[in-house]
Amino acid sequence: MTIAAGVAKSLRYKVEATWGTAPGPTGAQLLRRVTSDLNLAKETYQSAEIRSDYQLSDFRHGVRSVGGAINGELSPGTWEDFIAAALRRAYVAVAAITGASITVAGAGPTYTITRAAGSWLTDGVKVGQVGRLTAGGFNAANLNKNLFVLEITATVLTVMPLNGVALVAEGPIASATWTIPGKTTYAPSTGHTDLSYAIEHYYSDLDESELFLGCKINQMDLALPPTGISTIAFQFMGRDVTAASGASAPYYTSPTAETSTGVLAAVNGLLIAQGAAIASVTGLSLALKGNMAAEPVVGSNVYPDIAEGRITVDGQITALFETVAMRDYFLNETEVALAVALSTGSTAGAEFMSFTLPRIKFGGATKDDGEKNLVQTMPFTALYNATGGAGVKHEQTTMAAQDSQA
Repeated sequence: MTIAAGVAKSLRYKVEATWGTAPGPTGAQLLRRVTSDLNLAKETYQSAEIRSDYQLSDFRHGVRSVGGAINGELSPGTWEDFIAAALRRAYVAVAAITGASITVAGAGPTYTITRAAGSWLTDGVKVGQVGRLTAGGFNAANLNKNLFVLEITATVLTVMPLNGVALVAEGPIASATWTIPGKTTYAPSTGHTDLSYAIEHYYSDLDESELFLGCKINQMDLALPPTGISTIAFQFMGRDVTAASGASAPYYTSPTAETSTGVLAAVNGLLIAQGAAIASVTGLSLALKGNMAAEPVVGSNVYPDIAEGRITVDGQITALFETVAMRDYFLNETEVALAVALSTGSTAGAEFMSFTLPRIKFGGATKDDGEKNLVQTMPFTALYNATGGAGVKHEQTTMAAQDSQA
């Protein structure tokens, strides 16, 4: 007897052209995972009749739906499709800034990148992005290094190297190029996408397949522990499932191979609040919620649609209680810009991802106790940044993201 094993199970997905309808069998993507527990659920109804035999006479199945989560480790390029779907906007490349005259100054840990003409803001650079000096006669220590943008004016970027290795003061350097690697996205104010996926579990040891249809992302969770690998999870709502076996399984043929990028850990990264790096953070978690809903209708055992709701983001920071600065953000109801960038290693140009919340408010600042370093727990809610957009340092959004492999 063959019993299905998790290592023999593969996860494949493809965006649907029509919600709840399987797309063509080619062009799917294999996905790395820790777990995937998508399953079909049914509402059930039990008879309430009072009978002379004192017993239950019937039990019925009702509306079908798909639910569950895909859990994984955070890595560049792997989760591009699902993050974009959760934010409801595709990843888009930021045009490189070329032909600039640039001066690098500072003695660390922060540096300034100053251009002689033009505007970083007009050219679309944002706080929380990671950029690189990729062309020009720079010292090798300055070229192709991940630089986390902490603050911006029209002509000056304040940056910090993700790998902690010093830059070299020099310039002006002519014909220089500033590049934003990969692509960026954010929750938009208009033009939202409404994507659904057909997600397949293929059990190769049984030659059996389950294709979950109409799957929309209702929540995305990020967890960045102080030690260990950063994780990501997506909770889905879907319409139905179809099963196949033997010659009909798997449904998706010749899917694109899984990504091979390294995983991200908080030991290789930076967290900034109000333009300043925070060295005392012991953990960060956040949840982006799609607040979706579905309504049953008479005459059908599946939902006719899954309606998208507002995008809301909340989370929590835990940090060593070493100054009152973080506490006072809560006491004074200060609006704070928060950004985090993580890389796959300590090399200058390691692959990376970043997440930016331009406007958050803390909802608490509780401290633990004991014979230990005291830790402060600060839950927060992210808010829509109505003053952001083109020509300013933040996007007009609740949350933005960058992926060097998108």
